[in-house]
Amino acid sequence: MALTALQVEKAKQQEKDYKLSDGSGLYLLVKKNGSKYWRLKYRFTNKERLLSIGVYPDISLKDARLARDEARRQLAQGIDPSAEKQARKLAGNIAAANSFEAIGREWLDIKISDKSKSYQVRTKAALVNDLFPYIGKKPITEISALDLLGALRRIENRGAIETAHRAKQTAGQVFRYAIATGRADRDISADLKGALKTPVSKHFPSITDPTEVGRLLIAIDGYTGTKTVKAALLLSPLLFCRPGEIRHLEWSEIDFENARIEIPAEKMKMREAHIIPLSKQAQAILEEIHYVTGQFKFVFPSQRGPSRPLSDNGVRTALRTLGYDNETMTPHGFRAMARTLLDEVLGYRIEWIEQQLAHAVKDANGRAYNRTKHLPQRTEMMQRWADYLDTLRTSATNNNVIPAKFGNRG
Repeated sequence: MALTALQVEKAKQQEKDYKLSDGSGLYLLVKKNGSKYWRLKYRFTNKERLLSIGVYPDISLKDARLARDEARRQLAQGIDPSAEKQARKLAGNIAAANSFEAIGREWLDIKISDKSKSYQVRTKAALVNDLFPYIGKKPITEISALDLLGALRRIENRGAIETAHRAKQTAGQVFRYAIATGRADRDISADLKGALKTPVSKHFPSITDPTEVGRLLIAIDGYTGTKTVKAALLLSPLLFCRPGEIRHLEWSEIDFENARIEIPAEKMKMREAHIIPLSKQAQAILEEIHYVTGQFKFVFPSQRGPSRPLSDNGVRTALRTLGYDNETMTPHGFRAMARTLLDEVLGYRIEWIEQQLAHAVKDANGRAYNRTKHLPQRTEMMQRWADYLDTLRTSATNNNVIPAKFGNRG
């Protein structure tokens, strides 16, 4: 006799396991601990077999009957329901292992572990926050260009155009990793070329007028904040490296004997070791601050603890204190200042300047310059640059800045 939903619900545990039959091989197994399981007894190739359908109440009486009817249809077609269930489970496990999220997390662990902390955080956020929730569970081979575009449009619609482009680039890297490891055939992100809005190009505010540069240098000389921040501020125009490279500068990277800074590849944006020749002026500043922070790891330690570097807002806040807001001058703006004036006023060769900026520079044969390329010329250029800044400072003091050419150094 067929069961009723009420009978299933009211079935109580007993001292031993027992069964309640619903007919056609379907029964409810009531365990002595009170748990209830749906089972289907059937015969296949003249052997008695058992199919586990699920747990009550997750699987209702109605659902169990539908599963039984589906199993009987499979039997009529010569298919073993238990074997078919195992095959589906295996296929699901394979699909889960080859999902975009599974491969994306594997790629994160293997391919970007040697990248900078900020790059790792930004890349992981793009995957976890913007891509995994929408295409993460799908097998990577089943994701279409439109699926990816849908996820990217969500980013774009909140106004984060540059983030959308970075997420597209990251997705492409995951797809290419899947291809390299034999789990995908092509990178569908390539089909979305031109599909996203073009981000508005943003340039870091900078001062490149010689007269205003001289006035900025005078303002920096008058900064009355901490010695650490002032030293970082004074070195920013002289070294014109990336703000993060100054903040994370370590005493072990400074070679006073050879008058240079040697930053290891793992700390550089381009993952190439970088040499910064020290002018006499820069060396003097470092020697002076060494008396203050020389016992610590970082040249510019944080006020919150010497084991940490100066905050990324340290120099920026100092500039604002001096009256230079984010629309006028930023820590990164010292790079644009140097690039412009070294080229347009002092007349140095662009490849020397770009090499000193630690940009990707290639020779006539397409080979990247190594860290020591043009080092003698760059050493002379850095000293000339420091002397030129002194000239601008003196001229501004005398209110007589003359932005004249200083001869071609090419």
